[in-house]
Amino acid sequence: IILALASSYVSATSVNDISDREIDEINHPGDRGRPLVTGAARAADLWILFGVSSVLAVALALAAGAAAAGIILLSVVIGALYSLPPARLSYRIFLAPPTLAVAYVGIPYWAGVVVVGGSLGMADLPVLMALYLLFAGRIILKDFRDREGDAAFGKPTFLLKYGKRTTCLVSLGAVCAGDALLVASLADKWWLAALLQLYVASVALMLYRLYRMNSRKDEQLSIGVGAKMGNGLLVTLLGVLILANQDADWITQLIFGLALTALYTLNFIDFLRHPERAVIGYKG
Repeated sequence: IILALASSYVSATSVNDISDREIDEINHPGDRGRPLVTGAARAADLWILFGVSSVLAVALALAAGAAAAGIILLSVVIGALYSLPPARLSYRIFLAPPTLAVAYVGIPYWAGVVVVGGSLGMADLPVLMALYLLFAGRIILKDFRDREGDAAFGKPTFLLKYGKRTTCLVSLGAVCAGDALLVASLADKWWLAALLQLYVASVALMLYRLYRMNSRKDEQLSIGVGAKMGNGLLVTLLGVLILANQDADWITQLIFGLALTALYTLNFIDFLRHPERAVIGYKG
């Protein structure tokens, strides 16, 4: 199912590259991750890649059953609707971030539940919505990187319409709401919920830094470091839950959580002390 999800994301990114070619020429000149911009591929090549990866995604998912294949097919359809007319959800201010959150949180979560023989229920709702909101708070910031090209071609985005301050506040609101749901869903693991607050606090601090900074580089560094701490939250959460599912004792879970959090926190503190050393190394 992991390979099927990966193939569905290849399908989505290939058709998105076709749709946003002119915008990408402004936002990502020379980026090797944009083959149409660099001339490494033609639009026809990406259409072929879209078709092959879409079929491959569903075919791979069939190995896990018809339900899994249906979920992956839905993922492929969402990817196409996001980038292609007439829906072109990426051009709809209030639909673009939620759609991406469904594609990158809802679909994988649902697929995982189905693969292990379960089905989505009310018990899944708190943690699923928590992850959904945390991702939405992150993905609404991606437009900072792309605003020059978006503005040049009239692509409507939340950032361009409502400005930096409102975008940062909405992101913070989504993160806080997601955190509240996450804490509620971890009522039986209060120590883990408390540990994760270090990540949430660091994300909030980076949002404040993003709001205060004026240079594009400093903005991207703030977003990138915040995203890294968000990744740390997810890895710590999933790691502890996997250990618990394998019947590891609570001391082992605690040591794992503390060690991982310490590693991410030390890197975060190093960035705060020496931001000039940081390098933008993410795709936004």
